[in-house]
Amino acid sequence: MTLIDDRPDSETTGSDRLAEIVSSAAWDATIEPCTAVDVERMEASAATIAKHLAEQKPIYGLTQGFGPLVLYSAESEMEQGSSLISHLGTGQGAPLAPDVSRLILWLRLNSMRKGYSAVSPDFWQTLADLWNAGYAPVIPRDGTVSASGDLQPLAHAALTFTGFGEAWRRDGEGQWQRRPATEVLASLGREPFEWPVREALAFVNGTGASLAVSILNQQSALRLVRAGAMLTGRLATLLRANPEHYEDAHAFARGQAGQLTAARWIRRELAAGLTRDERRPLQEPYSLRCAPQVLGAVLDQLTGAGDVLAREAGGCQDNPITFDDQVMHGGNFHAMPVGLASDQIGLAVHMAAYLAERQLNLLLNPATNGDLPMMLTPRAGRGCGLAGVQISATSFVSRIRQLVYPASLTTLPTNGWNQDHVPMALNGANGVSDALELAWLTVASLGLGVAQLAVMTGDRPQGIWAELAEISPPLDADRPMGAEVRAARELLDRAGRQ
Repeated sequence: MTLIDDRPDSETTGSDRLAEIVSSAAWDATIEPCTAVDVERMEASAATIAKHLAEQKPIYGLTQGFGPLVLYSAESEMEQGSSLISHLGTGQGAPLAPDVSRLILWLRLNSMRKGYSAVSPDFWQTLADLWNAGYAPVIPRDGTVSASGDLQPLAHAALTFTGFGEAWRRDGEGQWQRRPATEVLASLGREPFEWPVREALAFVNGTGASLAVSILNQQSALRLVRAGAMLTGRLATLLRANPEHYEDAHAFARGQAGQLTAARWIRRELAAGLTRDERRPLQEPYSLRCAPQVLGAVLDQLTGAGDVLAREAGGCQDNPITFDDQVMHGGNFHAMPVGLASDQIGLAVHMAAYLAERQLNLLLNPATNGDLPMMLTPRAGRGCGLAGVQISATSFVSRIRQLVYPASLTTLPTNGWNQDHVPMALNGANGVSDALELAWLTVASLGLGVAQLAVMTGDRPQGIWAELAEISPPLDADRPMGAEVRAARELLDRAGRQ
């Protein structure tokens, strides 16, 4: 009896769904108008709110103030809407990337159309039309605790529709520029507009920012695992390591699905008929022998996080919501599901990067690379080979460990007595995003080592490995290799998408 899914390269529905979402938010994509069913749900939600208002029942944000100010009554919907997004305009730091901004709006639009938030279909369509026209606000990345949703980044996004702040615009050379929001709106033939309180609440009370960054992180991390598996297979081939390490039998015996997939990715890069060089150990060091187990465990964590993120992307994170003709006050905006998923992605990314750094060390040391020169330099003593590349890779891994410290362990209460438990989800997702950039550079550093190892062993590379050889030609003399690492990163990222 098979205990695990033995289909080649099977991934969870969650990860597949996230890939679809990223594709749906591409710059050439279009968000479809609300269907008749969408409109019916949205109008029913608005009718439920109107009924409760007519019965003079208190509703957070409409008849009452925000946060701890819920104790106080409010009167003007338009004033409340303006007050909400204005007082939250306190974000700081570098902006989130334009692609992230694009995805954030897509996620919020899809949440607002579900019929829990009493959003006007006409107002929704106004936002959707701007999204379809390519509008993307400049959103600062720092300053939210992700508790009542990602309030600050989402408020900054909302403020740009009123003409405050900046938006992204691509110049004639395809480079992104930050321009005043009023200027970008005018270029699209639109005027700034104000936010009614119900729509403002529905927009900012959500996990859209931390969710968008985490989705893109999860997808990048999956590609990183694929690239790491490819490099492992190539390294095993060049060293003529024991191919038994990568057989399905180990995964079937253990019952771990990710291990099975990782081993199959590795085997795709093994030379046909590969046999162990008798000078190689029967059992390689763990960084080579246990790569299916390590990368498989990483893959399982990433796919589990992907399931959580996919469910979050398909739901509504508003407060209050309407449900079965009732107005329900609760906490769906709390980003703990996203925060914990993001923390797990970060820990998994570190382990994949650390494996690559250890494999790089293995192939640079004569004790483990088959008595090839130290640092793979053909000019030992006069030349230094890949010594600088390894030192930088070690630095990258050390920095990754700082960046992926779980943000959920840094929670601090705020907002008076109100937000006394907060997830810090966007803080964590931003750290993981930065860590991923360094993880890719670590994997790319291993790529340069593999390219030089092919030269030393007299291998004739084909396919992607031939492209890698062009990026990093033989080290006849020492040279600056930073640009080669960056080029290898782009190549391996592209390979990980296949």
